Amino acid sequence: MSKLPINSPLKGPGLTKAGIVILQFLVIFFFEAFELIFRHSLGIITCLAIWIAFFGAIYLGRSGTAFVTAVSPPVSLLISSILLMPTVGGGSFAPIKFLIDLVAGLASVAFYLLTGAAVAWFIWYKNEKNDTNSSLTSEF
Repeated sequence: MSKLPINSPLKGPGLTKAGIVILQFLVIFFFEAFELIFRHSLGIITCLAIWIAFFGAIYLGRSGTAFVTAVSPPVSLLISSILLMPTVGGGSFAPIKFLIDLVAGLASVAFYLLTGAAVAWFIWYKNEKNDTNSSLTSEF
């Protein structure tokens, strides 16, 4: 998927769609857990983890995995936040307090989530455009 001249650390074609989802979830989960243990809120460590998840999947993924690369980190962040905020983060299990903490945490990382998603969706769009152009020219 990536055209960078750097040698890939993976032998073979790259990560599959399931591998990308697991990689992104684990990166976001562990970085967010680390940050919640020490800061009790989301911040720059989780933001960097989001970008690492996006761009690591773009670099390590096979061709055809750009859609999963764009969709998975927001879902992984939401699931990680739901699991970690009331337990590791020292939050509350009370529904209103939990939802306020969840919305505040997601709002604090929104810029990084949106910029990473924008780049990933752009790459997906570019790949789809190239695939449709090549399929149209091969038909004639």
